[in-house]
Amino acid sequence: MSDYLRDLFSLAGRRALVTGGSSGIGYAMAEAIGRAGAEVVIVARREAELDKAVQRLEQHGVTASRISADLGDRAAVERVCATAGRIDILVNDAANNIRKPMAELTDDDYEQTIAVNLTAPYLFGQHFGPRMAERGWGRIINVGSQQTVSAFGNSGAYGAAKAGIAGLTRSQAEAWSPQGVCVNTIIPGFVLTPLTEPAQAIPGRVEALAARHMVGRNGVPADFAGAAVFLAGDASAFVTGQMLFVDGGFFVH
Repeated sequence: MSDYLRDLFSLAGRRALVTGGSSGIGYAMAEAIGRAGAEVVIVARREAELDKAVQRLEQHGVTASRISADLGDRAAVERVCATAGRIDILVNDAANNIRKPMAELTDDDYEQTIAVNLTAPYLFGQHFGPRMAERGWGRIINVGSQQTVSAFGNSGAYGAAKAGIAGLTRSQAEAWSPQGVCVNTIIPGFVLTPLTEPAQAIPGRVEALAARHMVGRNGVPADFAGAAVFLAGDASAFVTGQMLFVDGGFFVH
């Protein structure tokens, strides 16, 4: 890599916290950010998957550690904040998606969905954002959804939470960008990950969604590596409060 590209995209000396970092888009972003030079802390629920993810990261030369936590539990979120240490790059990718017709959603469905998809990113931002601002540099990457901007496939409470993520991003950017903290949302298309397996199981659904993308295919986690490195580093110093669509042209249709 040339010195120019290294200076533009290197994350050496930075430390990142990636929620949902044991699989799917979260793991892909954790690996990309780590391979660009940052130390990475991944957060997810399942211990075995976390251990496997850390091993994979280490095989790529990434300095990695993990914290097991259910981000639907506020006490667990607070524990992550208390134990994660200094964080320069926060990636809020952890999600759940309870796919039911709107009228069938229970209060518990709603509360679980909002807790993981919106409240946890808010609480992490409230903890790490001011600390980044005090140091004069930081990056927050929130992960939205097509439901952030349109109704799509029983959006339900998930759609409300992901729409909220865009508003949260703008509020965080307004609060902390003057102190060097850039905050943005990534909007995926339909991506083949464990989270979308229920939709993938519907006959013909994967093929129909692939055809809707302008590039003619569904997304895969590796599609998010470049966007993660860009938004996590100095190259994006004049980009904040934005939604970056990494969706193969899905939303344009």
